[in-house]
Amino acid sequence: MSANFENKKVVVSEIEELAKNAKSIVLVDYRGLTVAQVTELRANARNAGGVYKVYKNRLMKIAFDNLGITFPASDFEGTTAVLFHPTDEVAPAKIALDGAKKYNVLKLKSGYVDGKYYNTEEVTALANIPSREVLLAQLLGLLTSPMRSLAVGLSEVAKKNA
Repeated sequence: MSANFENKKVVVSEIEELAKNAKSIVLVDYRGLTVAQVTELRANARNAGGVYKVYKNRLMKIAFDNLGITFPASDFEGTTAVLFHPTDEVAPAKIALDGAKKYNVLKLKSGYVDGKYYNTEEVTALANIPSREVLLAQLLGLLTSPMRSLAVGLSEVAKKNA
């Protein structure tokens, strides 16, 4: 076997390992991005606890097929980069969507989150979900609202009777 074949096997293994440990995977078309923009995307992914990588389409397809992760063949046409995140289902989609808005040339292709394929529109919808902290704050507001209303009402009654 050639050394090139062995190198490809190593890359496929790397992709498989990242995909196995990922809660979410997002594919993007990075055609037209500058090196500085790709570096910024990579840093954003790393700061969020994820990974942004560029691999050969064929090697990604082989690795995903080996794991039973099915993407349409059209997702592996052109320039393709992949975002992985081991714990957050939404982070890669948010990073990709932010990059698409900021650079105007980055395009979302699709995603794979918790065992389910997501098309471009579904990945965009996923990216638009508020952060966990915002959702918790909204929930806390909903839970405390009835108590706050009762307290204000009792306070007004007490003032009126005083």
